Amino acid sequence: MQMYNPLLESYRALLENLGKEDLIRIIEDRDSGQGRIIRKDGRELLNFSSNDYLGLASETPCINGEGGKHRHGGAGASRLLSGGTTEHSRLEEEIALWKGTETSLLFTSGYAANTGAIPALSDEETVIFSDELNHASIIDGCRLSRARKIIYRHLDMKHLRSLLANTTSRKKIIVTESVFSMDGDIAPIDELTEIASRDKALLYIDDAHATGVLGSGKGSLAEFNISHQSFIIEMGTLSKAVGSLGGFVASTGLVRELLVNRARSLIFTTALPVHTVMTSLSNIKVIRKSPDLVKRLWKNREYLHSGLIDMKLDTGRSRTPIIPLILDDNSSALRLSDFLSGRGIYAPAIRYPTVKRPRIRITVTASHQEDDLETLLQALREALSAGLL
Repeated sequence: MQMYNPLLESYRALLENLGKEDLIRIIEDRDSGQGRIIRKDGRELLNFSSNDYLGLASETPCINGEGGKHRHGGAGASRLLSGGTTEHSRLEEEIALWKGTETSLLFTSGYAANTGAIPALSDEETVIFSDELNHASIIDGCRLSRARKIIYRHLDMKHLRSLLANTTSRKKIIVTESVFSMDGDIAPIDELTEIASRDKALLYIDDAHATGVLGSGKGSLAEFNISHQSFIIEMGTLSKAVGSLGGFVASTGLVRELLVNRARSLIFTTALPVHTVMTSLSNIKVIRKSPDLVKRLWKNREYLHSGLIDMKLDTGRSRTPIIPLILDDNSSALRLSDFLSGRGIYAPAIRYPTVKRPRIRITVTASHQEDDLETLLQALREALSAGLL
């Protein structure tokens, strides 16, 4: 016999309301590895929803540790106890070399990096200025901090300058994504650097979708020809273009030491397993030595984006391999996603609360072939003729 519980009943009502608004989400696991073609429910689908921008997640062999020893188990402890290895340190050195920073520090994910680093870098006397479209992990990191939070309008440097001018606090952090994950637009990192320098603020850049993509793969600072400076902190992920798992903060030795001592998501979390670390190390070296890989990514992006513009589709502010197709409502996004699935294309609908305006978020990779891009464009032409766009 089931007993009435008011909290459980509230959960049921919440889910019913989400269903009425076409906002229910479901997990649909694939039957295959990551790649340009995936298999779901026995069907092969062209994959246009992966962040594996350079195709490395599907092509990297399982890597053993030094001397060929089989090292595929878990780390067994946090990094501050016995969870770290010399491979962890080697990966941090490689990231720092790649990013042009003094040091770097590994986290178990980009989410863990943001929710650990942002609170560790701030206190109750700090004011954080955050772009209104920043990722959920940044928002959560700001909420977990004791700092005062001020939101500035998306990419609006005039608004940011005005907010800074009206702030008396000496401790200030400007937080932004470099490439925004749902819109594919790029923050003005050059202006932000100038503003942070002038106002003696820290500039915290979430470079998750720029690492391996912008600046010949080095990220947003390289894209804007900016050398790393002590007041700039770069967070990045190893789970997107690097094709592995984990996050990092690239910075000065001072900031690294602070995070080691204050970042709760580092201190109280088991370290990354060594085979994951070795995969990241290998893939970063591939990216650094293979400039044509990044060039192929951008060639594919320009080809597809040009085709979408020719159809006069709304791609928002996209300037990167993230290309949204902005739609009027949730049901339109779901119908278009189903239509594409029927033509062998995987491109799920993105809806509130992830975004305010529903869309199909297309991500292009270096692995896509020209025929793949044409298949998507032709399907969208048919959707346009059918009144789905």
